[in-house]
Amino acid sequence: MSIGARGAEDAVIAQAVVDIPVETPQSPRRDRPSPTGTAVRRKSRWQRMKREWQMYVFIVPGVLFFLLFAYVPLAGNVVAFQDFSAFRGIFGSQWVGLQNFAHLFTDDEVMRALANTVIISFLQIAFAFPAPIILALFLNSLLGEGIKRVIQTVVYLPHFISWVIVIAIWQKILGGAGPIAQLFEQIGIHGVNIMTNPETFKILVVSQVIWKDIGWGTIIFFAAISAIPTELYESAATDGAGSWRRMWHITLPGLVPVISLLLILTVGNVLTVGFEQLLLQQPAVGANAAQVLDTFVYFRGIAGGDWGLSAAAGLLKGVIATVLVLFANRIAKRLGTGGIF
Repeated sequence: MSIGARGAEDAVIAQAVVDIPVETPQSPRRDRPSPTGTAVRRKSRWQRMKREWQMYVFIVPGVLFFLLFAYVPLAGNVVAFQDFSAFRGIFGSQWVGLQNFAHLFTDDEVMRALANTVIISFLQIAFAFPAPIILALFLNSLLGEGIKRVIQTVVYLPHFISWVIVIAIWQKILGGAGPIAQLFEQIGIHGVNIMTNPETFKILVVSQVIWKDIGWGTIIFFAAISAIPTELYESAATDGAGSWRRMWHITLPGLVPVISLLLILTVGNVLTVGFEQLLLQQPAVGANAAQVLDTFVYFRGIAGGDWGLSAAAGLLKGVIATVLVLFANRIAKRLGTGGIF
């Protein structure tokens, strides 16, 4: 055998020796099971929490707040299954099972409150929800930055006003002694008082919501518009797209994730239409027009002492809201907008 052939053979043997796995006390055998990925992730998570424990300390007050004021009170829903008496307490009150829920569907006042709640909720979704989107698109189309800031500030100010002040302002303008009523008096129409008209009350409620909260919603959509890359607008303008086409093909698609998120949250609150706003105006228009589920719970439960029935109404409203959120979130995911969770 030549020297070159022997050298090549030695090289092959050396390579084979290198490839043979050698077991050492520090290196486990290849057939020995290794730690699972879940265990590794759990270990790294605890290591990260131990390393950044100061940050988690800041979370403790918020967690305690929700535990004490959001989750612990959920135990009070047991009242919905009792003939509850404030004197006997939860442990002394009689257990009636689903009797309170059965009464909900046979009580005319509950049905009237539910109908008013649903009508007002869908009117708000149809008119109050898109109002901030329309205003944000309008303000975004303005060229003058100063004009845009002034309009945004003016429409945002009512958000800080309480409903007591809002109702008082609307009463001064639309009430029987206000300028609107006087204007109708001059043209020969007497006794106009929009604030006490049950037939137009639901439209009045939605208008108040739009006037009060349109500025707040505009800020949210402005933040979403500012996140859209300006290169898209520049490219569209270069290709000859006008302002309307840029809004339709760039701005609106960029707002879809935010619109989807807010719409899901709005659907979850479909049975909550503003307790204070309606409570303040119910004496003027009557319970037939202004009684909703929230005011029903207040008058029947706190004022009337029927705790079990009112708790059942509140619990049923929460269950329906949860189902609606899950349903809306699934639809949003199927449409490709991501949803909330």
